[in-house]
Amino acid sequence: MPLLSRMAFASLLSMSAAGSLHANTVDVQIGYLQWGPDQGPVLSNVIPEPEDAGLRGAELAIEDNSTTGKFLGHRYSLQAEVSDSEAAALAAFETLQQNGTNLFVVNVPASTLQAMANKAEDQTLIFNAGAKDDALRTGQCHVNLLHTTPSYAMLTDALGQWLNQRRWKEVFLITGPTGEDKAWADAFRRSAKRFGLDIVQDKPWTFDADLRRTAAKELPAFTQARDYDAVVVADVRGDFGEYVPFNTWLPRPVVGTQGMTPVTWHRVVESWGAAQLQNRFRELANRNMNSEDYAAWAAIRAIGTAVTALSSASTDTIRPYLFSDKFQLAAFKGRKLTFREWNGQLRQPIPLVHPRGLVARAPFEGFLHPNTDMDTLGFDRPESQCRIND
Repeated sequence: MPLLSRMAFASLLSMSAAGSLHANTVDVQIGYLQWGPDQGPVLSNVIPEPEDAGLRGAELAIEDNSTTGKFLGHRYSLQAEVSDSEAAALAAFETLQQNGTNLFVVNVPASTLQAMANKAEDQTLIFNAGAKDDALRTGQCHVNLLHTTPSYAMLTDALGQWLNQRRWKEVFLITGPTGEDKAWADAFRRSAKRFGLDIVQDKPWTFDADLRRTAAKELPAFTQARDYDAVVVADVRGDFGEYVPFNTWLPRPVVGTQGMTPVTWHRVVESWGAAQLQNRFRELANRNMNSEDYAAWAAIRAIGTAVTALSSASTDTIRPYLFSDKFQLAAFKGRKLTFREWNGQLRQPIPLVHPRGLVARAPFEGFLHPNTDMDTLGFDRPESQCRIND
């Protein structure tokens, strides 16, 4: 074939491919909604969470989806609304629905999330990237709601497995006064029974003293007991827990919401290719990726994985695919992640970390399950009333 003819033929193929790509263009609109109540002043020097936690993870996931999508004619857009009240968040949700958005990633409290789920249209699919409440996975389930953030039970089961494995079975539990503290502690009490731990002291934290001045006096007296292997702290906000390490009556390790902590994600996670995710996030956000960022990122990457496989942004096809055997999310945790078909929870390993290092990753060898050891973390099917796919 003459050179000119070959060039013309190649040009024709290119035009044909471009036309085919244009014909298969898929527009994927994703709404990101965020709202959280003012937590009030914190009684310690805890480092506050960044105000854009969650949002920047969503933005990175859109970039990741678009990298693959541009070769397939898939175009991703993010419509983000960070609200200053529950009413504003709900109004934003309804407005986006009316404007044709069916895919949502939300970082809001459980009560707001339930209100959104109740307002959701049949074709709407919501990914919970913020609320850890166990009730959302055990009884208050919705067919259009999936969870990429772990539940309290998943986090405390990871800790319970680790304590059992280390044979540190007698623990001193301290619970803060907030609703989140009590939810975390309730989850740990369940985990303690599940993994054979003995809570030898179970004490609420009722002081409002400035521990920056009095920790060395208050905490040794508060943690007096005959013996225990570890102190478990439930202080989600960080009012007092930061001062518990090295101030206990007995020289014991501190775990829970302070000390060694079970988390969704942390800057010290670097294995399984995670270092490149961490670096890309720092380049985007000028800070480290946290758990809320990761949960939002995972939700949008799950959507992108489905759209890539289906060449469709219809929730009528995306939702069944996410629960099928064909779906696996590559998410830098050393395992392919899947959704639990009974309650929409994303199965995932839980890192146990201290501020400067990774200690371990749950689930641990020896904790068996008939289907997958990742279902040893959190409420298993028989323990949940939810059957969102029945």
